[in-house]
Amino acid sequence: MTPDTLPIEHYDEQLAEKSARLAALMAPFSAPEAEVFQSPRSHYRMRAEFRVWHDEGDLYYIMFDQQTKQRIRVDQFPAASELINQLMPVLLEAIKLQPELRRKLFQIDFLSTRNGKIVTSLLYHRKIDEEWRQHAVSLRDALRQQGFDLQLIGRAVKIKIMLDHDYVDECLPVAGQDMIYRQVENSFTQPNAEMNIHMLEWALDVTQGSQGDLLELYCGNGNFSLALARNFNRVLATEIAKPSVAAAQYNIAANHIDNVQIIRMAAEDFTQAMLGVREFRRLKDIDLTNYQCETIFVDPPRSGLDDETVKMVQAYPRILYISCNPETLCANLATLSQTHSIQRLALFDQFPYTHHMECGVLLEKRG
Repeated sequence: MTPDTLPIEHYDEQLAEKSARLAALMAPFSAPEAEVFQSPRSHYRMRAEFRVWHDEGDLYYIMFDQQTKQRIRVDQFPAASELINQLMPVLLEAIKLQPELRRKLFQIDFLSTRNGKIVTSLLYHRKIDEEWRQHAVSLRDALRQQGFDLQLIGRAVKIKIMLDHDYVDECLPVAGQDMIYRQVENSFTQPNAEMNIHMLEWALDVTQGSQGDLLELYCGNGNFSLALARNFNRVLATEIAKPSVAAAQYNIAANHIDNVQIIRMAAEDFTQAMLGVREFRRLKDIDLTNYQCETIFVDPPRSGLDDETVKMVQAYPRILYISCNPETLCANLATLSQTHSIQRLALFDQFPYTHHMECGVLLEKRG
């Protein structure tokens, strides 16, 4: 596969291979058959990052082959959203004509939405200043006149220049309800919007009829917290990244949700608080004992849950675990399966045509 092509004709084959691999990984845990959710065949990535190559008078996007490190020119990228593909050549042609914008430009990042909004970040190996801003404003205005609902940002070492703001507001239809999600440039968001909808609706389905409250670790911008709020009395969620917490607070208000509380804490610190190992000032106004959390939701980084958090998670009757790395998930399940059994299993093809798998498991405490 090259950046400007996708092996669409082999999509079903690659998804079947992933399904078989996940089944083999889950076999030791007596997991049920996975519910498999397909991705769109193309234009599924709402984010993309490209290096920029300067070749005498020419300027073009490149990617590097992961095996050979060979430089590959990219004129179109069918894995990315149609909006990103539309903007890519127009943006680069405009930058070519502006020496102040092209000088030592080394990377361009895109973050798009299903509803036609996009943030574009220009990254430089030099200081950018007011002169850069003036040219960037002209570029932004010209692109808006061409119909692009664009936010433009400049970045250099310890420098960030926003012409307006650094986010876009996405709208996702989730189980009959439109959900608004503020997504911040340079912060984590789910890259495959259609797959994110499948993930949210699956999480809603497996938690229908839940009792009590929900505790969530690694909540990000509230992606799952806000969708799941309708299935629980209250939701208590933690996140460490400031921009994500701010976005989550905005999303709570924008979606008129009144039963979600976000705490800015690392999951590991929250675990220590729950276990009584340490006290934290950030929790002084929150009575953790007042929450009746029957379900815990975790969506950890690729490294999975640390040992202390795994032990803390085991205390809950129901565990909902979304994983971007089935290998570390299995390592966690080696402990969790001692007290819980897998009731539901899902494969989300978040990254088609790659070896990466995203999956979800619902575990319930053994009787």
